[in-house]
Amino acid sequence: MSSIPATSTPPTSLRRTGLAVCLLAIGAIAGSVGAGSDPDSAWLWLHWLCKPTVTLLILWVAWSSPNPVSMRYQRWIVGGTAASMAGDIFLMLPGDFFVHGLVSFLLAHLAFLVALTTDARFGVRPVALLACLAYGAFNLWALWPSLPDELHIPVIVYIAVLASMGGQAVARAWHHVHAHDALAGPAWLAAAGALLFLLSDTLLAWNKFRIVLPWSALWVLGTYYGAMWLLARSVAQAERDA
Repeated sequence: MSSIPATSTPPTSLRRTGLAVCLLAIGAIAGSVGAGSDPDSAWLWLHWLCKPTVTLLILWVAWSSPNPVSMRYQRWIVGGTAASMAGDIFLMLPGDFFVHGLVSFLLAHLAFLVALTTDARFGVRPVALLACLAYGAFNLWALWPSLPDELHIPVIVYIAVLASMGGQAVARAWHHVHAHDALAGPAWLAAAGALLFLLSDTLLAWNKFRIVLPWSALWVLGTYYGAMWLLARSVAQAERDA
């Protein structure tokens, strides 16, 4: 069976990549804030350049992580990150590509969900899963009057998958902590990333369909890049003391 090559990412290289991710994320956010609603703003070029580049670097972190928790987990996280990058591109293009972005991120969340079931069965801690599903249901109820009719079914499916991904991430982390095993640390990184993704998409949806958030790009992209970074870092096993 083919597998992703075990390319080692030294700590110094990882720190440099992390710094590049931070700087480019600031550029993506600044470009979006600077452009505002002006489709002809020169600031958009900064946003268009930085936004997919950040995700590409994060993809590299997941791809090149040494000593992954499992090759299967790594492959699915890499696949989810690649789908997220496609979603980034669709959502920043001029024109109405919201549904294309929605489908791309739906595929990303499905990939992340599969990754999160590689070492813990789905719903291993039902309370965590039900809590995230309840959170998703509340937001669906609150946003429902503002959603266009043609988006009702796609948004229901999207929220169900996103909330399931978040709930499974927390359930998996809870499971590994109680098992006192080596995956507890990486599992909590994944859980924090999944919850940040849940928050980012919540902010995005409320800003698009319900209320205008001041500095929305800062909150939406800031939580999104944090989520992606944590999910990528969850690929590597925690270092053990000699």
